[in-house]
Amino acid sequence: MDPREMTGAQALIKSLEMQRVEVMFGLPGGAILPVYDPIIDSSIRHILVRHEQGAGHMAQGYAQVTGRPGVAIVTSGPGATNIVTPLADAYMDSTPLVVITGQVATSSIGSDAFQESDTTGITMGITKHNWLVTDANDIPRVVAEAFHVATTGRPGPVLIDMPKDIAQATMEWYWPEPSDLDLPGYHPVTRGDPELVREAAEMMLAAERPVIYAGGGILKARASEGLRELSERTGIPVVTTLMARGCFPDSHPLCLGMPGMHGNYTAVTAMQRSDLLIALGSRFDDRVTGRVDAFAPEAKVIHVDIDPAEHHKVRRADVAIVGDCRLVIDELLMALDSLGLPHSDATRVGSGGTPSDAAPGAPAVPGSPAASFPRDRVDLWRAKLGEWQIRFPLVYAQTDAPGELKPQFVLETLRDATPDDTIVASGVGQHQMFASQWWKFDYPNTWINSGGLGTMGFAVPASIGAKVGRPDKMVWAVDGDGCFQMTAQELVTASSERIPVKIALLNNAYLGMVRQWQEMFYEERYSEVYLSPDLPDYVGWAESMGCIGIRVESPEEVGPAIDKANSIDDRPVVIDFRTDASEKVYPMVAAGASNDEIIVDPSLMRGDN
Repeated sequence: MDPREMTGAQALIKSLEMQRVEVMFGLPGGAILPVYDPIIDSSIRHILVRHEQGAGHMAQGYAQVTGRPGVAIVTSGPGATNIVTPLADAYMDSTPLVVITGQVATSSIGSDAFQESDTTGITMGITKHNWLVTDANDIPRVVAEAFHVATTGRPGPVLIDMPKDIAQATMEWYWPEPSDLDLPGYHPVTRGDPELVREAAEMMLAAERPVIYAGGGILKARASEGLRELSERTGIPVVTTLMARGCFPDSHPLCLGMPGMHGNYTAVTAMQRSDLLIALGSRFDDRVTGRVDAFAPEAKVIHVDIDPAEHHKVRRADVAIVGDCRLVIDELLMALDSLGLPHSDATRVGSGGTPSDAAPGAPAVPGSPAASFPRDRVDLWRAKLGEWQIRFPLVYAQTDAPGELKPQFVLETLRDATPDDTIVASGVGQHQMFASQWWKFDYPNTWINSGGLGTMGFAVPASIGAKVGRPDKMVWAVDGDGCFQMTAQELVTASSERIPVKIALLNNAYLGMVRQWQEMFYEERYSEVYLSPDLPDYVGWAESMGCIGIRVESPEEVGPAIDKANSIDDRPVVIDFRTDASEKVYPMVAAGASNDEIIVDPSLMRGDN
């Protein structure tokens, strides 16, 4: 037999090996069964999940911490439909995934065969591209195309639908050259237009109340270092969206933190009062803008995004630059050089915190923006930001009263007891907002969460994928009791595969964010949000899944429980923190309201702090 002759299934696995895939997450079934046989002989590690949704979210967690595409493999019909949610989630958050689904034999497609579904039709709107393979000879090319599409331009999920008879057919092995890829019209632009870049640089130097609005595209482009240099050289403060947390250090004096519906007052109001927004890899999401017609009314907008479809979609940009954020930031820095902006090696803190005037650099060109506007042009602006930070901090009050363990106290204690580069995954809801507010993110790719789709149940499987991708890092998942009940079965996967993730379960016995809205906007008419603190027994459930289970009910128990969890490294740990159900997330901008109507913690309005 010709050694180059192999089955479609073997060609698929070999193609994944050629793409340097190290691990994939999946669950076998009838239609994908032929593909599972060559996995036995492959170098690729396969992690058997307990539900296909878990496979997708694990692949997402892996991709978010490594920057490499996550790979998931499931069967046809319900296997494929169960992974639709992770695909939609990855599409919204620009996470590179390659999902392989089994399909019934080509002769049976359209006949309502057992476990048949129109997978490519179902996923067309939530993938960058998908392929139904109809010829085994196409498999290497299709796999190469899939990885190229998933990882270039704006990253995102792709799907390969593999009929069973194609997996069983024979083909002659080859590996395609880049010129063999069949992707007409797919040519992502990575470098910015020089004239637009220079115009943007001039606007940055002329602004008096500028804000850099950093989105998740900074992390996708690996542009954190460039962002820091841009901020320090110009003295422009930075807000980091929920998807961008960690792209700019929270400890940096120019960091304003997170804007948005539950962002801090200074970040939200800085955007509202700005005269220039430099949007880098951000998309003017409704959770950031509030009511669009009232958002940043005096601001001009520079919008840098690799996806031209994002430009002018929500807010019209004065300068719209298509390109990779890392490359465009480098081009902006060169444009600033040509305009005479001095280099800076440090950032002054205090009055303005502008880059040091003593730092060496090129002299300003007479008549240029750098010459016309002194380096301290934004001192008054940053002084005002400093006033807001002092007047409207994030606050909470922990007491010793029974039943009043505050989630913020748990998170602060957890943050201070873990390494600075700990990876934190979260579910969706109050605990997600508390985690983003109270954790300090100083490193990129250490915050893993579902942003655009807001998928409950994301945390547990995503944390497992993150730990697989970065086994050298401590990984904690911050979850709520509602989210935990959706995907906790994946802790069986973690136990059996010896993946020692740690779960901080903020158990307030409610669907907390829904309860908060019902209290504030529905006259405390609590409809279908109570979950019970004891049903299920979370410690017993954790232990039944091979984890260590710990229950914490008072503030003095928090630190010792976290220390115990941190000392365990051979199995997962779940801590059931019984938290105060009445605690609400502040600040808050109500849906449909202007960001000017931000609601801060009532204690700040009373002057308690």
